[in-house]
Amino acid sequence: MPLGPPSSAIYLQNAAPGFTSTPGRTPTSVTVHPVALFSILDHFLRRNDAQDRVIGTLLGTRSENGEVEVRSSFAVLHSETAEQVAVDMEYHRTMYELHHKVNPKEVIVGWYSTGSNLNTYSALIQNFYSQETAPHQAVHLAVNTGVEEGQQAGVKAYVGSPVGVSPKPENCVFVPIPCELRFNDAERSGLDLLTSAPANPANATFTNPASDLELLERSLQQVSDMLDRVLAYVQSVLSGEVKGDAAVGRYLMDALGPSTEDLEKGEFNSHLQDTLMVSYLANLVRSQAEVSSRLALVKAS
Repeated sequence: MPLGPPSSAIYLQNAAPGFTSTPGRTPTSVTVHPVALFSILDHFLRRNDAQDRVIGTLLGTRSENGEVEVRSSFAVLHSETAEQVAVDMEYHRTMYELHHKVNPKEVIVGWYSTGSNLNTYSALIQNFYSQETAPHQAVHLAVNTGVEEGQQAGVKAYVGSPVGVSPKPENCVFVPIPCELRFNDAERSGLDLLTSAPANPANATFTNPASDLELLERSLQQVSDMLDRVLAYVQSVLSGEVKGDAAVGRYLMDALGPSTEDLEKGEFNSHLQDTLMVSYLANLVRSQAEVSSRLALVKAS
């Protein structure tokens, strides 16, 4: 919701005294959990019509090698006009204290915004969050919802870098860093259920979660489709229709090389013999149990 005059917002002006330099290790990559992403999208859906974008705080953990893991997020009230941008600091710190009581290991790692527009106000907000994450650098997560014409939905991560001999908050360049969405095996069912929703909300119907057997069937079908694509690519390269990619070839060799060596060494045959032996013993035990039950009936009669 837009901020009113009596709010506890701090106005981020271009005339700030200087750029906040963070000497901490520069983040090398960002991993986003689905919970944080869904929270951002829910915030965007609940925005006012007058708001072009929404912002919020990212919570997560940092590793020693520079990897940032975004586990959750919460919305922050802000207002943007042609002259200034305001952020409600009291609301931001109160929400962080409440989250910190529940998850003490999660700290502020940066902020998020929806849309693909990075302007002077984005640099000012980046400078504000750099003060919150000092001595570490703040990460900016730009979530493109795909509602704008010609824009595709996606998530990008940036870090701020000062520009100029005398850096100012508004003089900041956003440098992209690798970003990926990671989820646990337990979250796959929920994600598959959400992604399987129809595109037209009017025709949406409640769908029960898939059973373990259905998930296994889908996984096998996906593996089969991927193998078909790999075979089609290899055949097109061998026939000369497509120029081979050395990186793809090395990846396929690393993925399929050990399996080929196991087949050559007879590992497959040994595993097959073990499977046949277990099946034979199971049938033998079943036959023995049937014979014993029939002998017991004969004695009883």
